[in-house]
Amino acid sequence: MSNEFLLCLSVVVIYGGIVLAYGFFKTKGLLVFAVLATVLANIEVVLLIKAFGMEQTLGNVLFASTFLITDALSEIRGKRIAQESIKLTIFGSVVFLMASQMWLLYTLQDASLHTAMAQIFSQTPRIVIVSLIVFAIASYVDVWLYHWWWKLSTKIWGRRERFLWLRNNASTLLSQLLNTILFSFGAFYGVLEIDVIMQIIFSSYVIFIFTSLLDTPALYLIVYLSKRNKQRLR
Repeated sequence: MSNEFLLCLSVVVIYGGIVLAYGFFKTKGLLVFAVLATVLANIEVVLLIKAFGMEQTLGNVLFASTFLITDALSEIRGKRIAQESIKLTIFGSVVFLMASQMWLLYTLQDASLHTAMAQIFSQTPRIVIVSLIVFAIASYVDVWLYHWWWKLSTKIWGRRERFLWLRNNASTLLSQLLNTILFSFGAFYGVLEIDVIMQIIFSSYVIFIFTSLLDTPALYLIVYLSKRNKQRLR
């Protein structure tokens, strides 16, 4: 299968998984998915691929999904829970960082397996540390922007429920631009050539533009399920 097809499939699977996580487990499902997505993205991000004519890292869709989750939590539960999800995700990433480095200290029966693991996880500390810092900055900015756009749209049009697509995309696209630039230089400066890093920034942000736009239906589904659950409880 082509890289392009797999990337498109990953969008459907990951965003669909988030909707299902909320449908079955409510807020807890979103919180668990956020931690899982971040840990998996930190593994994927060291893998470079070429798709749609651009060189890019894997992990873009998973990273983008965490912004969908914070937006969903902001919408249905409020700013405090959205910020709690960021703290929980950082905690999960720290545990992953410590565990992955301990794996490399073991003497394995299969030496080739240790070599293969070292190629991936020896790069993990820098990736995860940069990711933690950048993720925290971009995620808190995303939550702040989401509520800022929400207040602005409510002030202009007078209804809190309207323009969900606007606050979702406006907050995510700006915070993702910040995330892409800071992460790419923090993770790969001195490891990759500057022109490669700029290609990664460009390709990653192009991917984030599409993933941000494509997550809007998933967010509407989550909000719909939230309203339906509230009606059942009345």
